[in-house]
Formats: sequence, structure tokens, C-alpha cells
Amino acid sequence: MSEPLITLAQLEQTEDFVRRHIGPSESEIHSMLDAVGATSLDDLMEQTVPGSILTESGTSVGSSKTEAQALAELKAIAGQNHIFRSHIGMGYADTFTPNVILRNVLENPGWYTAYTPYQPEIAQGRLEALLNFQQLTLDLTGLELASASLLDEGTAAAEAMTLAKRMSKNKKSNSFFVADNVHPQTYSVVKNRADMFGFDVVVGKTENAAESDCFGALLQYPSSTGEIQNISDIIAAVQANKGIVSVAADIMSLVLLKSPGELGADVVLGSAQRFGVPMGYGGPHAAFFATRDKYKRSLPGRIIGVSKDTRGRPALRMALQTREQHIRREKANSNICTAQVLLANMASFYAVYHGPEGLKTIAQRIHRFTDILASGLQQKGFELAHNTWFDTITVNTENKETIVQAALAKGINLRTDLDGQIGISLDETTVRSHIEDLFEIFCGVDHGLDVAALDANIVANGSASIPAELQRDSAILTNEVFNKYHSETEMLRYIKSLEDKDLALNHSMISLGSCTMKLNATAEMIPVTWPEFGKLHPFAPVDQAQGYSTMITELESWLVDVTGYDTMSMQPNSGAQGEYAGLIAIQKYHESRNEGHRNICLIPSSAHGTNPASANMVSLKVVVVDCDKNGNIDLADLRAKAEEAGDNLSCIMVTYPSTHGVYEETIKEVCEIIHAHGGQVYMDGANMNAQVGITSPGSIGSDVSHLNLHKTFCIPHGGGGPGMGPIGVKSHLAPFLPGHNVVDINGEHAANGAVSAAPWGSASILPISYMYIKMMGSAGLRKATQVAILNANYIAKRLEQHFPVLYRGRNDKVAHECIIDLRPLKEASGVTELDVAKRLNDYGFHAPTMSFPVAGTLMIEPTESEALAELDRFCDAMIGIRQEIAKVQSGEWSSDDNPLHNAPHTLADICDNDWNRSYDRNLAAYPVEAVRRNKFWPSVNRIDDVYGDRNLVCSCPSVESYREE
Repeated sequence: MSEPLITLAQLEQTEDFVRRHIGPSESEIHSMLDAVGATSLDDLMEQTVPGSILTESGTSVGSSKTEAQALAELKAIAGQNHIFRSHIGMGYADTFTPNVILRNVLENPGWYTAYTPYQPEIAQGRLEALLNFQQLTLDLTGLELASASLLDEGTAAAEAMTLAKRMSKNKKSNSFFVADNVHPQTYSVVKNRADMFGFDVVVGKTENAAESDCFGALLQYPSSTGEIQNISDIIAAVQANKGIVSVAADIMSLVLLKSPGELGADVVLGSAQRFGVPMGYGGPHAAFFATRDKYKRSLPGRIIGVSKDTRGRPALRMALQTREQHIRREKANSNICTAQVLLANMASFYAVYHGPEGLKTIAQRIHRFTDILASGLQQKGFELAHNTWFDTITVNTENKETIVQAALAKGINLRTDLDGQIGISLDETTVRSHIEDLFEIFCGVDHGLDVAALDANIVANGSASIPAELQRDSAILTNEVFNKYHSETEMLRYIKSLEDKDLALNHSMISLGSCTMKLNATAEMIPVTWPEFGKLHPFAPVDQAQGYSTMITELESWLVDVTGYDTMSMQPNSGAQGEYAGLIAIQKYHESRNEGHRNICLIPSSAHGTNPASANMVSLKVVVVDCDKNGNIDLADLRAKAEEAGDNLSCIMVTYPSTHGVYEETIKEVCEIIHAHGGQVYMDGANMNAQVGITSPGSIGSDVSHLNLHKTFCIPHGGGGPGMGPIGVKSHLAPFLPGHNVVDINGEHAANGAVSAAPWGSASILPISYMYIKMMGSAGLRKATQVAILNANYIAKRLEQHFPVLYRGRNDKVAHECIIDLRPLKEASGVTELDVAKRLNDYGFHAPTMSFPVAGTLMIEPTESEALAELDRFCDAMIGIRQEIAKVQSGEWSSDDNPLHNAPHTLADICDNDWNRSYDRNLAAYPVEAVRRNKFWPSVNRIDDVYGDRNLVCSCPSVESYREE
């Protein structure tokens, strides 16, 4: 008999994206439901989520779309953007992303799905790329110590200000000087940060910096309008008054200019965007940050350091600042929890691919075109604001509007925010015809200028636009890595060699609790590199970015619906920035009610470390609220401390479900207690993957949350960045959302300060979350949350016979993650949580979150994207490790000669002729049969963290040092 025909609706359902995003099949879901004691997903929700907050209505984002439908709809929206040629500058430049980097890094899940390298033995590839980024930064800035990237130039400048405050010996000063030729968006971010710390910002001409009694100063080199000044005497004068001098610099100009470090700067920062990273309407872009060695303990962000492994071989790791927020909390240097690793890697590969000579050629070409443009305009009687420049000139003109309209008619954007002046910036994409277009715009069709003749004149007579004393004479990028891979074949193999050292989601499940490493679907990623999104300057006229406006507006409406809030701000470009922006809104709300004295922030002891660090950034006093033995907020302690704070209570920062992976039954009561004392509720969005479609922070009673789009809404982690942390707020906080001083994004509240350099943060990765929600639809979003909870409970059920599950909620259920307690085993056997984490590498897995929020534990979050086979493979690995621990407990293996203590095992171990361990090398390398089918080999053995911190090396080792090792 023939098969019965199915309906068209059923046929269309077979192409549904939801079933591809959610890992377990329907039959697997039923099997797991049986295992955890539930009859359906809805029944599991009723058993797990408090009835007072559980909703059955879900979200109202519409029905799901297929991949083809969603891509077609977004392509049509992208087509509303108009890609004009940008000569706006202001810290953003068009660039060519080398195709070998575009295809093999930016579009490669081996690079974009990796997690932050907290397990360095399986992250040596991106660590090497980041070390190259640090070396690139050191060479171009002329300083001694560099970080592995910050979020953007504006926030990097704000971090420089706080470093200056900590390190300046001018302790009596509360003033920070900002030169009036700093990029305006940078000034806004710095001023906003200063206001929250209570610093005074003094704005003045660069040459007047020393006249201000300041703890620090920020200068721009070259200036925002293009001028190149010799700032060495100014730097020295500020330093003589005990101030710390920071210089924001253009990275490409530093190829030709004397480095700010050579001029005496204490800190040098800027954006690495023009090293091969698309403008993307503002981000994501990696900022670089360098300082003097003596300030290393105050350096914000992460440092990659060279250490050694147990075989004595060089090995890389994150040094000094690794998760410092979780250790130092409100005393942390900053609240930065992520970086821009993927983008920093792209920039470092750009430098590797071009090498020092290639970069010089690019920089010289840009500068030559600028000389030609300046010379031609001067011949035609135009007055330039400065007589020095690298890539930017500013033209004084009385017919500004006529020129601007002529440019727009040719599809060209010029800088227009200057009174009586027009700015023109060139970049590596500039060609001769572009210069001819600019001549026509300024001088008319019959201008009579010849680019070749102007060029010949410059060659014959030389150029004085870069002062002789400021021309770089020091070598750059002398390390071997920058002088070896200049053909595409060599570069391709170098990128691949690094990728092969890293474990990412394209290899196996990454079960990091609180980090939500879920599928980053290819269909979501494709629009990121569409030129309609990638080539827009963030300060382009808004009528040229209608596609972005349409997409962002629709995405905001969906996120409002999902969260139960009233308004969203898309500006914060990381979760930590979202926390900061949310707390600013709370504090400004209190001030608007003449309650600016409210300065106490209650934070549960289990909170994410960024919470107290963020509270410190807005000058809040942190008071810790105890948790009970079940990991829940102690209501009695909360009431007592809220009462004690009284009229000084500003807010509480709470995570839901709790950081312990449980739906706390009393969450509504927590909100009511805070509101009764006049405070506001900030709900950390880290665990939003357990709320979407089944509850919402707004309905629970929260006033503001940030959303980790790089977690719940599928933007990939990128090896430690990019992130995106927009905030949702109730209507009473909406007037206090971030504004922008270049682009009006906030209407009547446009005067609010910025928290990030670009108006909409890292806008070019928003299509990822847009596509995810569009393809999932309301039903799919709800089911994703349900299956995430199911998967976590399934893992807890399978592992509970082997490891204690530390916290449970109602009906002994966990939320979307569970914590297993290794402390009893550690006491009985000596095997540590670190041993278990490293042994998991041998099984082909990245370790779960280790020792957070409770020391000696592992926090496991499987997400909804992992199928039953992968969940079982992970559980089998953990059970296998438990059996290995038992052999240590029984004395069959000694405490220092067992596969856990020696993990992870490398090929060098397995091939060692002197293998003399008490266990078989097959067991070391292939602990279970499944590993043989897809073995991931860690490239180094366990790394010596103590050695790395005691012998801090954060630059590329020379070839000789490797030979010595």
C-alpha cells in the first residue's frame, strides 16, 4: 500500500527552522521527559517554574519563518540602506577585509563559536592571535604592556580616565582634562563615566592641558579634525604636575607617525577597526589599549601572557586579570567581562597578512592621496584648518551646505558636524576617481586639477604634512609572525593551524553554566557580512540607514514583548555595559525625584561578579545580601538590609533564575520589598534563556534588565567577544536611557550621555538576533526555553547518582543549569575541580563553568541546542571521570600519578618513548570509545598559572626563546 498523503501544512513544517535549532527530536524529548518524571513540556514547566510567574500566553512575535523566508525578508530590509562612500572619519574608516580572513575567520564557526579562553590548553590558537594583537599594539604605541582588546575607543578612553585616577599622584585633584579636538563621541562616553564617578571634566585646547590641575588628561593624535601636533612637551608638563596622560590614536597613522609612547604618553588607546574590520554601522570593533609596565595591575580587561606547560614548553594563558570581577568584585579595575576577541583576531591577522611593509604601503598611499587632495583644494583657493595631516583634512568654507548637497548627489558623505567647516577623511579603499569626485564637488566640473600632476609635484618637492620630528623612525612588527605569511596559501594554513588548536561549538558541546553556548545558526550569521549592513558609517545621515532603522525597531519591539518592559536601548555593546547603563538610568531616575542621595545597592552573595563592579562604576555602595542553605536569597536578611538602607536604598541587582540555577519562589516578594523602600529592581539578563516565553522580568516586577544577545539570542561568543547587552526598562526609566551627541537616537532625551561610542552599539551583529527571533517565532521561542530546562534536568538526573547536585528548586527540579558539587570527592580523593575540568578535555569537551558561583563546583548548562546523543556523551564522560576518581580514592592510582592529575594529555605525551605512568596511554588519550571517532588533541599540557604571573611576558616570544625552551 502507498503511504497516506500528508497535508501541505505538514509538508511545510518539515522545513521549519525550530526543529533544526532545538537539538532533541520529538521522540528524544518524550524519552527525557520520562526520565525526569514529567508527562509533557508544559507539565515540566508547572513542576519547575513558580505558578505566580509562569505564563501560558508566551510571546507575541509572530509565527516562525523558514530560513529562506527570513533571509529574503531581511535582504529586502537591508536593501533600504543606501551605501554612500564615506569620508566622515571620526574614528571610523572603510577598509578591505582580506578575503582569506573574511572566509576563514569572520565567517568560520571554528573562530566565532569558541568561548573565552578560560581553559587555555584548548584555546592556544586564539590566544596566539591575541598575543599577536598585543604585540601589534605594543609596536605601534611604543609602550610596554597591552591588553587583548577592549570594547571600543570611547569606552577605552573612559577606562584610561579611571586608570589615571587610581594611579595619579595628584590625589587632591578631582579633574580630568579632555582636549577639545578629541572625537565628540569619545568625549560623551568619558563625560558620562566621569559624571557617575563624580569627576570634573575640563575641556580645553591641547596646549592648555598643563594649566588644569588634573589627575589625568586625554589627548587625540592626530586630532579629530586631522591635525598632527607634537604633544611631547604638553605630555611632560601634565606629568610634571603629577597627572597621567592618555592619548587616543589612529592605528593606521601610527604606521607612519612617531609613537605616542616615544612622545611620553602613559596610556595609548584607540580603535583597531580599520585593520580589516567592516565599519558595520558602528561595531563590533576591537579597541587597543597599552600602558606602562608599572601600571599593569590597573590595566582594564584581559592580558594574554606567555607561561609554560608541565612539559616545559611555552604556552599561552590569560594573565593577571582573569575574571577579576569575581575575585575583587566592587574593587575590580573595571566591570569589563568580555572583550572583542573575534575582531582583535581579525585585526591581528590583517597585520600578519600585510606585514610591516604592506602596512607602510597602505598608510603611505592613504597619506599621499590626502596630500593630493589638500594640494588641489589649496590651489583652488580653499583654506584648510591645519597644515598637518595624515588622512584627514578640514576645510574652512562659507558655502558648506552647497558642497554637502553636491556630495550627497554623488553618493558621498562628508563630515558635517563642524561649524563653518567640512571634514574629509580618506582610507585604504580610496582610489584616484574618488579624489577627482571630491575636486568636482568642491571646485565644480571644470576644476582643471589633475591628480597625476599633483602627485608628481609632491614627489618632486616632498611633503611637509607630517612634521619631520614626528615621522616614525623606529621599526615595527619585527617579530617573525608578521614577516612570514604574506601569500594566501601561507596565510590560509597559518589561520587553519591556529583554528585546529581550539575547541569550539563546531566540535562539541560547551556546557558553560550562565554562559549559554547555544547554536549560532548559519542562516543567522549570513547577513552579518552583507555589504548593506557592513559598509555603513555609524554617523551617516539616518535617511541612508532606513534598513537598519527598520530592523532595529522591529527587533526592539520583539525584545519589549519578550521581556515585559516598555522600551529598549540597543547602545550597550556588552552585558557589562548594559549593567552600567541600567544603573545609570536608575540613579538618574532617583535624581529626577530629588532622591539623588539613594546610593546603596543590595547584591545577593551569589551574584555575577560584574554586578558589584558595575555598581561601583556609578558610585553605589554595595551591601551583600546572604543566601540560605538552598542558595536562595535570604528574605529575612534582605528585609533587614533594605530597612537599614531606608531612604538611601537605590536598587537591588538580582539574577533570575538565580545564579545557582534555581527558580526562586520568592522573586516577586523580593521585588516588592525593594519597591516598598523606594528602590528599583535590576534583573541581570544572564539567565534569560530560562525565561523567554514562559515568564518575563517585567511581569515578575523588575524595572530594568540587560539582555545578553550573545547568549540567549544567538550572537556567538567569538572566543571572548563580541557581545551585545541592550537594556529594557519600564516607562518611568525610559527618559534616562543613553543618548548620543552625534546622532539623535533618543528624541527629547538626546542630551543623555553615551555609554558606548556608536549610537546603536555593535549594530552589525543585530541581524543575528533578528534572524533568530524571526525564524523561531513565538511558539519556537517558548519551546526553546522549555527544552533548555528539560536538557538541564536530564543531565542533573543522570549525574545525581554520581555527583551531588548542589541546589534544586520546587519538586527537586533545576532551571536551565545545574551545579554539581565536587568538594566531597576532593576531600576524599584529592582530585580537584581543576583536574576534572582538564580531564574533560581528553574526552573532547570544554569544561563547564568552574568554581562559580560556588568554589569547588561545576555549573553545567546544556542549552536547547544539544541533541540527546551529545547530552549522553557528556554525561558518559562525567560518569567515566567519576569512575577514575574512585580508583584514586581506592589507592589503585596515586594522587600524583593518575589520568586526572596529568590531564590534559597531548600527542607529545602519548608518543613519549619514556612513558612510565601507572595507567595505559590508550586510557589517557581514548578514555571512551566514542573519543576515537573524533579526537580533539589539546596542543599543550596543563599550564603553570603561577609561573606565568610571576614571569609576566605579554608579547610575542622571539624564535630564540622557543629554541631555548
